[in-house]
Amino acid sequence: MSESREVVRFDPSRRGDFFRLHGAANGCGWCFCVAWWVPTWDGWGERTAVENRRLREELFDRGEHDGYLLYSGGVPAGWCQAGPRDRLAKLVRQFARPADPEAWAITCFQIAPAHRRQGLAGYLLAEVLADLKQRGARRVEAYPKRAAEFDPLEMWTGPESLYAKAGFRVLADHARGPVLGLEL
Repeated sequence: MSESREVVRFDPSRRGDFFRLHGAANGCGWCFCVAWWVPTWDGWGERTAVENRRLREELFDRGEHDGYLLYSGGVPAGWCQAGPRDRLAKLVRQFARPADPEAWAITCFQIAPAHRRQGLAGYLLAEVLADLKQRGARRVEAYPKRAAEFDPLEMWTGPESLYAKAGFRVLADHARGPVLGLEL
């Protein structure tokens, strides 16, 4: 019998679960999903976990609950950062995307190591896309890593194959990877 699983839109009541998932035990106790929120990559590698957590807390405090949590057996097992694309100036600039206030972006995708290889990534993505469509999103972009770069620590935007299976197509290719898009 498989464990119960559920995807929920992140809200303030789930802050503790976010930090449990984004912790050292899951190999991600440094970024706290703020990479796209800082203005530039300059100095990114020198930022501390404390600085990144502080920025994440500030984002939460100002109402930026920009993602979805996946629970497996009642335990936080995955995260998908998603929201209106143009709010992330660094991402728009890096991938030379034209302004589009109707475009949404999936910018971070994580499954905790203990929960990998159980089909949860596809489930999480499908649930996120269904909710985005219900919320009125018409276009979604993703910025995955190429399969040749498959290092689990570097797959924080998700693997390209995950999005391809969900019907995303290549909109543009860049040195840092493809820009994929899906019409909802």
